[in-house]
Amino acid sequence: MASASGTRKVAVVGVALSDCGRVDDATPYALHAQAARRALADAGLDRSRVDGFASAGLGTLAPVEVADYLGLRPSWVDSTSVGGSTWEVMAAHAADAIAAGHANAVLLAYGSTARADVKAGRRTGTFAFGGRGPLQFEVPYGHTLIAKYAMAARRHMLQYGTTIEQLAEVAVQARANAALNPDAMFRDPVTVDDVLSGPMIADPFTKLHCCLRSDGGAAVLLAAEEYVRDCRTAPVWILGTGEHVSHASMSEWDDFTVSPAAVSGRLAFERAGLGPQEMDFAEIYDAFTYMTLVTLEDLGFCAKGEGGAFVEKGRLTLSGALPVNTDGGGLSAQHPGMRGLFLLVEAVRQLRGEGGDRQVRATDGCLPRLGVASGTGGWFCSSGTVVLGRD
Repeated sequence: MASASGTRKVAVVGVALSDCGRVDDATPYALHAQAARRALADAGLDRSRVDGFASAGLGTLAPVEVADYLGLRPSWVDSTSVGGSTWEVMAAHAADAIAAGHANAVLLAYGSTARADVKAGRRTGTFAFGGRGPLQFEVPYGHTLIAKYAMAARRHMLQYGTTIEQLAEVAVQARANAALNPDAMFRDPVTVDDVLSGPMIADPFTKLHCCLRSDGGAAVLLAAEEYVRDCRTAPVWILGTGEHVSHASMSEWDDFTVSPAAVSGRLAFERAGLGPQEMDFAEIYDAFTYMTLVTLEDLGFCAKGEGGAFVEKGRLTLSGALPVNTDGGGLSAQHPGMRGLFLLVEAVRQLRGEGGDRQVRATDGCLPRLGVASGTGGWFCSSGTVVLGRD
């Protein structure tokens, strides 16, 4: 990827996850560190060569505190925090910085004990946003995060005839992919009936329409092309990126059936000089089943309103026409909050042929050459999309 101010190509040279799932004996800092060490080992680069760092999720000083914990002294930092899309947006910023010569190797790292915190009573099981700004007019009336997404899903159902069975298909196929991922939290198969018969959380979402809650961390290392020859892994190139912020409150959202991925996706594909039809797979933020369906529409994989039909008949499974969330996604693999970095890790692993039993194959039977990762933040408030490819 090249920016207006630079021409250096940028590659992902290292990716890793920390221990994930149920991790009762670790702090968020420890999970950051574990993932970071593993990503550096994956790349074969020494920590001393990292001159850029980005992190979020631990408060306003996250990059400062985590960089200090990791023993880094970066000359380029990013503390962008736009929810689950943060990491795709950070990857875009890091790629631009490297292309412009402001950094040579940038580490993105995240760690969270979201599940353990709820278990220990350190946080509630639902998001309780403060009464500042526009949210003060929604939060007092029970407008939780889940309720916001449920309302958007119901709008799509009413407007386009999308069925609850079609939304359930997203969960079923995510679980089918997770069944082939030994590190996924939930691997047992589920059916559409299983999804529909679960306890109601927020109409139309039953429990299995919603992501799980886990602990875990991830790290991604981006580097300039001249660093690639010093790495032990094959480079996965950043081909195009896009980002967009749409709204802060539901009352300011113009259309519940259109996500900000409609803008970030268009920008990413335009900058890559590619289209959605050329992608071999997609990694999409899936805190709820509706997110997968509407993001597929907005990225251009199908027309607006046709997402319901698009996700039927196993299309999203590893053997389907468009494998989506190949590790099982947030619905089945892991979701420690702000899961966007996990999308990038999985996309890189697929392009490097490291998927194991869940490895995607292109239509010619070879390893995939192109993939897209699209993160969503808040209640469709923000989106970041990254198009990646291998040599």
